Amino acid sequence: MTVRIATFNTENLLSRFDFSGFRNELRQDRVAQLYDFTSEAQYHQAEIARAISLTDDTRQLTALAIADADADILCMQEVENLDTLHRFEYGYLFKMIGDGYRHKVLIDGNDSRGINLALMTREHTLDGAKIEILEVTSHAHLSYEAAGVYTPDLAEVAKPHDKVFKRDCLEVDLKIGSKRLTVYVVHFKSMGSPRNGVDGRTHTMAVRVAEARAVRKLICERFGADGGGKRYVVAGDFNDYTEKLVITGDRRNGYRFTPEEAEDGAVRVLTAGGFAENVVARRPEMDRWTLYHTRGPEERHLCQLDYLLASPALTRSNRDRQPDIIRAGQPWRTLFPEGQDVDRYPRTGWDRPKASDHCPVAMTFDLV
Repeated sequence: MTVRIATFNTENLLSRFDFSGFRNELRQDRVAQLYDFTSEAQYHQAEIARAISLTDDTRQLTALAIADADADILCMQEVENLDTLHRFEYGYLFKMIGDGYRHKVLIDGNDSRGINLALMTREHTLDGAKIEILEVTSHAHLSYEAAGVYTPDLAEVAKPHDKVFKRDCLEVDLKIGSKRLTVYVVHFKSMGSPRNGVDGRTHTMAVRVAEARAVRKLICERFGADGGGKRYVVAGDFNDYTEKLVITGDRRNGYRFTPEEAEDGAVRVLTAGGFAENVVARRPEMDRWTLYHTRGPEERHLCQLDYLLASPALTRSNRDRQPDIIRAGQPWRTLFPEGQDVDRYPRTGWDRPKASDHCPVAMTFDLV
């Protein structure tokens, strides 16, 4: 018996409009900056037209990426609410895959933008095993102090009583056939921009490390320090990487992709001591990336931000399995290493529309 699990940051799966750009130019879409609006009402009308036009193409591409991931259990990041998820599943996914993801879980978390974690499942796996959601637990309320993860290096950015998870750690217990599985869906603190000469990753590192430590403690408190031989997966957008492919060169002379290892980080907190395995690391070094990052020609790289970290009990019978990374929804501006180019979905743009800035990661696990 097998189960296929995927994670996907859908990038702002929202059903609301953001009109704040009228008063704050930094929040204004770049196409709106080409025009002069004589009134706020006029700006509202233009923003609604722009958002609806772009959203339809974007969500068709999002649905295509989800369809290609073909997961039995889909972990999602950046979803506004359950109603939005229902509308997306019915209006887009259903038209592509039919009666697919009947069961949905979403609990409002801590993000100020209202982007939440969600999980969807099919009724049965591909080989016919019934999927049941047994219990859902939010840890959005957990503080640094209560989690026991507050450290001095957090002093500049957080207080002990602050909530440790910037969104949530959504804990979902499932039963697949006769087998139990626990999934922890996460979306760690974003890296942000450089500050005071310090790069964004370094500046926000302590927050993500604390989040990862809190996840590990939750698992240890429930299953034991070594995972207790239980099946669990930590899935989601870690906003962190252990390595990246630094991109140099240009269109005229060609591009070069140079692997560069990163020190420390949130991922290693959960993989240390064999506590969980980053299954994407089974792919070749040049082929593990899930996101293209650029701030212009001087700062470009590919890296893995999206993870399926599986427990030893789940991976020991899956040594020959390889994860899939769905990249057909990436915009044309994304630079691919030689030999990795894929056929993009129809109507994919240079920068937008796109399925997401992230790529879905999926893997089939044997449950024995």
